[in-house]
Amino acid sequence: MTSPLPERAGRRCHNVLNPLHSTHYFSPDLGRELAAIGIEDDRGAYFAARSAAMGAVGPGTVTATFYNFRHELVARHVPGVWRSASPEAVLAARARAVDATLRRLLGDELIASEEVAEAAGLALRAAQACTRTARPLYAAHADLPVPEEPHLALWHAATLLREHRGDGHLAVLLAAGLDPVEALVSHTATGKGMAPRWALGTRGWTREDWEAAVDRLRGRGLLDAEGELTDAGAALRQHIEAETDRLDLAPYTHLGVAGVERLTELAKGLLTTAVANGAFPAGMIGKD
Repeated sequence: MTSPLPERAGRRCHNVLNPLHSTHYFSPDLGRELAAIGIEDDRGAYFAARSAAMGAVGPGTVTATFYNFRHELVARHVPGVWRSASPEAVLAARARAVDATLRRLLGDELIASEEVAEAAGLALRAAQACTRTARPLYAAHADLPVPEEPHLALWHAATLLREHRGDGHLAVLLAAGLDPVEALVSHTATGKGMAPRWALGTRGWTREDWEAAVDRLRGRGLLDAEGELTDAGAALRQHIEAETDRLDLAPYTHLGVAGVERLTELAKGLLTTAVANGAFPAGMIGKD
């Protein structure tokens, strides 16, 4: 008989695996590799790198699957990026960037360690229980081959688990009646989301869009006059995370209590090293 997972065990594991995936988005290696194949704009590089697994899709598909980006920003770069480089070339460039980024952040000794190989095996085992239905970004990445090198296999598995959870999370946001900007504003209000200047600078929304979303959330009783979450707002965000956990339970149940605990421990150690070596910009998370 399988023991039930402790509450939020899958979320805790995701919270240390997901940043390992995300390191390449903040790395100069990604910009350099994509610039070498003709995609020189940072936003274009992001849209291309994350959507390439789906093929040469149009802006509508990217807006739909990424959820919180302004469509006009997406359309400024997609499908133009595919005229500069094919999705296959982008995927190859992304793999080179991930390799360079992880080697720089973790060091060759840790890259070659038994811990990284063990983490890769555990994460890949968890991903075996992910499902494609209604999860387009996960499904596209699940069709890609698993890299042979353990650190790249770990990154691939972290990507599968990230996009699997993310696809489910978007369904929950939609059911909660939060549009893209409202989702950003309410997440930022928890203190765990992207700071407004980062959200506005990367997602394409204006300060006016942000303030209009704040007003709408106040009208629903989810934010107070100071822009803080009300009890109802906090309850809604807690419900969103709990529902996301429920939709994302299968891979962690498949891995089991001991496996999830060990993968969380290993990923936390790797993330700590990556952060100490400058993986993410200062001031990215928070309310200011």
